[in-house]
Amino acid sequence: MTAAGLVATRRWLLLSAVLVASSLLILTGGAANAQTSDEIREIEDSIVKIYTTTADPDYFTPWRLMNPNQSSGSGAVIEGNRILTNAHVVANASYVQVQKNSDPRRYLARVEFVSHSSDLALIQVEEPGFFDDAPPLEIGDLPDPNTEVLVFGYPIGGRTLSVTKGVLSRVEQQVYAHSGEFLLAGQIDAAINPGNSGGPVIADGEIVGVVMQSAGGGRTEALGYFVPTDIVRHMLTDASDGQFDGFPDLGFRTQDLESPAAKARYGLAEDETGVLVIKVFEDSPADGLLQANDVLLSIDGYEVAGDSSIRLNRDLQTNYKHAIDVKQIGDTVPLRIARQGVAMDVDLTAQRRQQSYSLVRSEEFDAIPDYYIYGGIVFVPLNMNLIKRWGSDWTRTAPVNLLHARSQWSSPEKREVIVAL
Repeated sequence: MTAAGLVATRRWLLLSAVLVASSLLILTGGAANAQTSDEIREIEDSIVKIYTTTADPDYFTPWRLMNPNQSSGSGAVIEGNRILTNAHVVANASYVQVQKNSDPRRYLARVEFVSHSSDLALIQVEEPGFFDDAPPLEIGDLPDPNTEVLVFGYPIGGRTLSVTKGVLSRVEQQVYAHSGEFLLAGQIDAAINPGNSGGPVIADGEIVGVVMQSAGGGRTEALGYFVPTDIVRHMLTDASDGQFDGFPDLGFRTQDLESPAAKARYGLAEDETGVLVIKVFEDSPADGLLQANDVLLSIDGYEVAGDSSIRLNRDLQTNYKHAIDVKQIGDTVPLRIARQGVAMDVDLTAQRRQQSYSLVRSEEFDAIPDYYIYGGIVFVPLNMNLIKRWGSDWTRTAPVNLLHARSQWSSPEKREVIVAL
């Protein structure tokens, strides 16, 4: 063989080895997260379609209901013969039915527990034997970024169960569209469409989240958000006594503290980080323990960065509020603060957020509006239900004075806003 032929042969052998190695890497790398057809079929038996009939209150004429509306969502069977879904799937529902993947019959269901703040709900079906062929899915831990996940649900465009593959791209605090809460959420590169809501996000055969909304209000293609299992477990613990408590609020507000000059102004060394306390609400857990101009250095053992973030692990950095969100009402939350350059430890008791923290009530569900008629004028408390009555583009179309009140904190002089319709 000539020298040129020998070189060509070596190149061919080297290329073949690289291709084989690459193929093995792809196969073994995908096997860790891939679900077999049998495993997918077992999961499908635990997915249900949820049909609801709702009649929302009309906050422009609060004595009547709006026209009934029928919609659908998805859910998954979990331990205790319960179905896990989104709160917005069953909000204001007067009639709920569920349908199993392998059964065309619709079964009457009832809502057992709702956490509108976390956009999660639990449904029960009283029909004997309904859960016999619907094994409960386990709730797992949030996987690492770039993990392949499967999304199960019943999106619009068809009647049968849909399974979509995606990748967990990031986890951080997001505004939940249903409640307006700022909570931890996972982002996946899988399309989330109406009907998908409430369906499980699956990794390694376990629920790692609950689908809740598309990214950018539907303006972004093939991106969606889900409620991670940290929030799901918080809701399940809350539901254990049958009474809704929700997420705690310690009753103080902060702003970022990143400027070296500002840090020095409040007594921080160059290597210290924290955020500035700018508001302490009256009669809150922080009242009498924190003061304006204190610097929050750490919370529950997590150091607080100047941009308000904490690092939970190597891959997850998020807003320090998450350290409060995972607590139950009555839990102790240890803080380390600096006051005029002197560090000190403070323990606060987690309590429910008081309505008095804001001039504008948060959005209410499954409730009849309050109103009062005097001299032919209708008076109602200002809440987000009324503001959102101006449509999906309410941030632009609602009256400016109502939106301005939404950005104001309460005080002893300002307690509530009443609107005359």
